Amino acid sequence: MALLSVKDVCVGFGGSLLLDHIELHVERHERVCLLGRNGSGKTTLMKLINGEISPDSGAVARGQGIVTARLDQEIPAAITGQVIDIVYSGLAAKGNLLTDYHHVSARLAENQGKDSRLLARLDRLGQLLDAGNGWEIHRQVDHIIARMSLPADAEFQSLSTGMKRRTLLARALVSGPDILMLDEPTNHLDIEAISWLEGFLSDYSGTILMVTHDRQLVEKLASRIIEIDRGQLLDWSCDYATFLQRKEENMAHEEIQKQLFDKKLSEEEAWLRQGIKARRTRSQSRLKTLLKMRAQRRQRQERPGSVTMTLQPGQRSGNLVIEAKNIHYRYPGKQVINDFSTTIMRGDRVGIIGANGCGKTTLLRLLLGELTPQQGHVRLGTNMETVYFDQRREQLNPEKTVFDNVADGNDRVLINGISQHVIGYLQKFLFTAERSRTRVKSLSGGERCRLLLARLFTRPANLLVLDEPTNDLDIETLEFLEELLLDFQGTLLLVSHDRAFLNNVVTSTLVFGQKGQVEETIGGYDDWLRQKATLPSPANEKTRKKPAAKARPASIKLTFNEERELEALPGKIKDLEEEIKQLYQKMADPAFYRGSEREVRTANSRLQSLENESAAAYVRWEFLEERKGQTVTGKK
Repeated sequence: MALLSVKDVCVGFGGSLLLDHIELHVERHERVCLLGRNGSGKTTLMKLINGEISPDSGAVARGQGIVTARLDQEIPAAITGQVIDIVYSGLAAKGNLLTDYHHVSARLAENQGKDSRLLARLDRLGQLLDAGNGWEIHRQVDHIIARMSLPADAEFQSLSTGMKRRTLLARALVSGPDILMLDEPTNHLDIEAISWLEGFLSDYSGTILMVTHDRQLVEKLASRIIEIDRGQLLDWSCDYATFLQRKEENMAHEEIQKQLFDKKLSEEEAWLRQGIKARRTRSQSRLKTLLKMRAQRRQRQERPGSVTMTLQPGQRSGNLVIEAKNIHYRYPGKQVINDFSTTIMRGDRVGIIGANGCGKTTLLRLLLGELTPQQGHVRLGTNMETVYFDQRREQLNPEKTVFDNVADGNDRVLINGISQHVIGYLQKFLFTAERSRTRVKSLSGGERCRLLLARLFTRPANLLVLDEPTNDLDIETLEFLEELLLDFQGTLLLVSHDRAFLNNVVTSTLVFGQKGQVEETIGGYDDWLRQKATLPSPANEKTRKKPAAKARPASIKLTFNEERELEALPGKIKDLEEEIKQLYQKMADPAFYRGSEREVRTANSRLQSLENESAAAYVRWEFLEERKGQTVTGKK
């Protein structure tokens, strides 16, 4: 018998139905992943199952005694108190008995459990709470807190985002739910916390129903995929990889059927326009068929449109984008960046990963020149046009409408030299004309993310800085953003906890370690894991025999001419890039191409020569700097 049955359920909030006569049956031990576009009704369905809202029609039936619990995608701002109290509140569905139980437990703790009347009362409360014994509840809560490594006495508001999510998960688990519902459980978690959650859920024996945009989590956990598409539930009953293959085949088949139907309808419409008399029996039948086809066409729901955002390339930056040398930065009591150096060249795609609060955003601000390092220095390249996506969406004014946040008082935006009306531009980011007039504070997380992308992509850029752009986006939009970034010809700095996104987009990764150390590796997240696995563990390092003492190293000394060349190279590179910049500005003027063909060829040839000379100068500069830093064995 199914744990849960959703039978002929309809839900709507005005307009077309969000959930249209849906059916769903969930069995014990299943791991079901709900997929669908933002706003398709995934959270609404989970609230229905959890009894938080009622359907407009139909019924949600649970087996006798079935307990459900739901982890919301957002952390409620109003939650306060100690962790242990938050976890206990997961039993609040038992009513006021829990309050009495808490009160009696506290009094017993005061007298060290010696009051027999209180012990008896505690047992009675436990029985009413279906725990069998009052002390069993206490042991259950302690077990959950220990299993999830939570600081029981810590204040909830003092915790990191990851620990808050872990506490709320413990609250959902403490009631021993038969169905655990997780709504975007990886939102705002760092990679370490996501890996912990993945392992925990892999070992969880109950039924799981989850909504997530984390593709690796879906691949690892889901045994069944349910997709919400245009108000309907599509049960794929397979893993994620099989779902992707079947969905592509299904979409292709649907498109063929739609084209055949439209062709047939077009032929019948042409027949009607020819004026064939409809009073004959055969013609009457054909006319009825045509009317029925018209009705079917009106009722057909098209697939929701896809995001069609585009990036505006800026002018070409210099070869060097950012150079950081031995930079340090600390806050009171915490070393954030410790002796970090890197060189980022044009076209690099750099991912940045680390625990929440480790300093990833601080590193971005240092690299962009918004913060000054306390030691070391940062040098920025030339012709920089930077677009910065901040994870808190602070560039959006919550009191203004979607339209005004993009337009800044105008009706049109200029995209790649073409003027577009703001409403038409916003439709490419899935905002209808009506939704464009909504205040930002009323938008969902996914809508705010798309809006900030829409606002930023009105500006040309050759350096794109994205700080947590993937939170709240559905998988389809994530994949489109990936393709967009792969086609981007400029430089990318990306902070993300989405492992698949990092793997698919970046070419190198900066990884935060302990005490402000930042390690640079080639490739994405999985590449870093492989490289990390090949390194000796600290335990092995300790037991390894120390090498014999070596002779004192001495630096290789450059020749006099090499020293002078090294000193002159930065100025030479600067002059070359300044001339390149002037040439680009000259060639960007349409009037330039109305001159002689010889002048255009000469300018193109000079530009190519300058860029080759600039690239060679960079290579020579790096070679001399590296050689200067090398050592040879010398004598004391």
